[in-house]
Amino acid sequence: MFSQKNSHEQVKLDPINEYRKDGTTVKSYDFNSFEPYLHKSDDTTYVINFWATWCLPCVKELPYFEQLNQKYKNQNVKVILVSLDLPKKVETNLIPFIKKKNLKSEVIHLNDPDANAWIEKVDKGWSGSIPATVIYNKKGRMFIEDSYSSFKELEEELLTIIKK
Repeated sequence: MFSQKNSHEQVKLDPINEYRKDGTTVKSYDFNSFEPYLHKSDDTTYVINFWATWCLPCVKELPYFEQLNQKYKNQNVKVILVSLDLPKKVETNLIPFIKKKNLKSEVIHLNDPDANAWIEKVDKGWSGSIPATVIYNKKGRMFIEDSYSSFKELEEELLTIIKK
């Protein structure tokens, strides 16, 4: 789980599993151990995208998240790609996908099959379809249950939160 001794100390997030293959490691979390990612209150703006390798709209928009990660990496913006692939597909599909696409953003795996119990904890309006994205910082938050058609569209939403 996590612990927080004071507001200046980092929250510790313990994965339930770590998959390793071909020099790539993907940490896997159940929702309880993942949830602190959605509620950090430091000076960073978080862009958390829920996706899967089998979701064509998700795969199509991934380059926009990678571009955002690259462009804003020195501006307190953190992109986290949360894979909803099945656990048995992490080593056979997800890790080879990360390597093939040369993903540089942090990729984690969410392994919690009881989606009905946690979807509304991400956002009350989320139907559960992917792609879905949470962009937040300590000043504001937005949830988007749709795919981005361009980098510019994603960047504009990020800037809306940053400028609050």
